[in-house]
Amino acid sequence: MLHDWQRDRIGSALAGRNPTVLRRLDAGFAVIGDVQFLPGYSVLLVDEPHVERLSELPQAKRTAFLADMDRLGEAVERACRALDPEFRRVNLEILGNTDGFLHAHVWPRFEWEHPDLVGRPVWLYPPANWRDPACALGQEHDGLRETIGRELDLLSARNARRHGET
Repeated sequence: MLHDWQRDRIGSALAGRNPTVLRRLDAGFAVIGDVQFLPGYSVLLVDEPHVERLSELPQAKRTAFLADMDRLGEAVERACRALDPEFRRVNLEILGNTDGFLHAHVWPRFEWEHPDLVGRPVWLYPPANWRDPACALGQEHDGLRETIGRELDLLSARNARRHGET
């Protein structure tokens, strides 16, 4: 059963009711994924609910969205590297095949993944991983959420200094 915020992820984020929001960024919301079979999985949601494709954004907003995707990717990388010595890399994807709104997936990848999957797209993981309650976002991920959020804050502050903002 879906919660109300899951039916309208962007609207609920704009209204402050989406519990997965990590931080508000320049062109969207950094959220932690509903599933965590790869701990640290996060998503960047555009802040305009009716935008379906990157090409629908004006150029400046498009650039801001991509910069936000980069920032979230780096924050997940830093957090996962600090928390798991078997962290490998981060995969960034803008797909849009299922949800009809612009979003970007940030997938951390680890050495402990099954050899048949570690070098392949995450979407080839068994469907059960997406539904298994043991993989669902929960309180056990609070420390991970805090670490990613803290990294986002540090990266945002660094970017503000670079651009002469206070």
